[in-house]
Amino acid sequence: MPPYSSYVAEAYSSCQEQQEELLDKGRKAGDEHDTKLLFCSSSTRVSQAVPLDSSSPTFWKGAIVVGAGPAGLATAACLELKGVPCLIVEKSDGIASLWKHNTYNRLHLHIPKQFCELPHLPFPEDFPTYPNRQQFVDYLDKYAARFDLHFRFNEKVIAAAFDTAAGYWKITTMHCNHNNTVLESSGGRGGVLSEFRARWLVVASGENAEAICPVIPGARHFKGPVVHSSQYKSGADYKGRNVLVVGAGNSGMEIALDLSNFNARPSLVVRSPVHILPREVFGKSTFAVAMKLVKNFPLWFADSFLVWYTWALMGDTSSYGLHRPAQGPMTLKLKFGKTPVLDVGTFAKVKNGDIKVVPAIDHLTSDGAQFTDGQVQQFDAIILATGYRSNVPQWLHDKSNFFSEEGFPRNSSAEAWKGETGLYVAGLGRKGILGAAFDAQNIAQDISQLFFAAELESHNRVQPVPQQHQHQQFR
Repeated sequence: MPPYSSYVAEAYSSCQEQQEELLDKGRKAGDEHDTKLLFCSSSTRVSQAVPLDSSSPTFWKGAIVVGAGPAGLATAACLELKGVPCLIVEKSDGIASLWKHNTYNRLHLHIPKQFCELPHLPFPEDFPTYPNRQQFVDYLDKYAARFDLHFRFNEKVIAAAFDTAAGYWKITTMHCNHNNTVLESSGGRGGVLSEFRARWLVVASGENAEAICPVIPGARHFKGPVVHSSQYKSGADYKGRNVLVVGAGNSGMEIALDLSNFNARPSLVVRSPVHILPREVFGKSTFAVAMKLVKNFPLWFADSFLVWYTWALMGDTSSYGLHRPAQGPMTLKLKFGKTPVLDVGTFAKVKNGDIKVVPAIDHLTSDGAQFTDGQVQQFDAIILATGYRSNVPQWLHDKSNFFSEEGFPRNSSAEAWKGETGLYVAGLGRKGILGAAFDAQNIAQDISQLFFAAELESHNRVQPVPQQHQHQQFR
């Protein structure tokens, strides 16, 4: 493998290139029009070259966890309860930054609270079945305080690699503010660089680490605001306006509903087939019913039942532009990680015409969009509900090839939480918060065994030989 310093230097160079690209896009978007065009990237922005001469590295006796979202919090709590020291390194200024800063106001958990609990702390009994965004954030804050977790905030990991000779992981960070802008050192030489070293590294940076913003032909000519769903807060900001929502996943569907509830006029771009299911089946959570079906019956039966029930309750969704994929909802979820849409009221609005379904965009115009079927419509704003991606490939250098190019474990089996050379993964198995909770418990159990075995070995290595045994040796 190349020297670790080359990874760090490459990370600096990449950050600078990304910053220049963002600035260039901003100039092109803003020069001709006073456009509020938000180009989404959580890549670190570098104001000037960052010095490579870091201070002395910080050695951490236990495990270092990258990410302070639900997966990172759960893993750290489980490790601490097992007696393993744990340090969480987080790029933002606090825990659960995605939930606190990049979610819309009306957001609720889409599955019941019992499937979203982190280990060793249930939700309060007075919480509703589907807690809202603020209730979930309060729960996470309480969780972090309950287990007295250790954090280093405003530290964005830019490189991590295992030092085979030394037997530990090297993790290099840049000190950033909550906008991921590098904070300059007091000498004005650029960003502050830190290096951490630990025997165990847990990747918990999340499936939603970076917003995906597709390049849409004609975007620079559109005069209205274009924002990613991570920046959307409420339909109240769009009252009376024609709004195009790009993306028909759970976020896109719910944002379209929110816009309609605030008397905006939303259109929803549906580019490919999508499974839309009711949130409940016979009064029970669809998620819970689906899990029981998969556990007790063949996958084809689970798919057939869910599609049949949806058809019986909602009718033929394809007649409204929502065509179903050839493969069933649970097949797509378990094999490819594609989550079906759990309807919270959007489909009723589609049926009565309050939300219009449109095909893929051909190109944007100055005041709207032309679609692939040839129709042209005017819009005042565009919201990109185009999802997120993992950022692991940008900073993790692992010669075992554990991660795919998309930043997820290549092995989707139950052992996807464990790599080689002390590498672990929490919350990247595309199994939601419930999957992250299981990952956390498995990781803590495994690391704790290794940690205390190493402690015992170290203790025995330095333990002095009792005096009487020394005498016996020389008789």
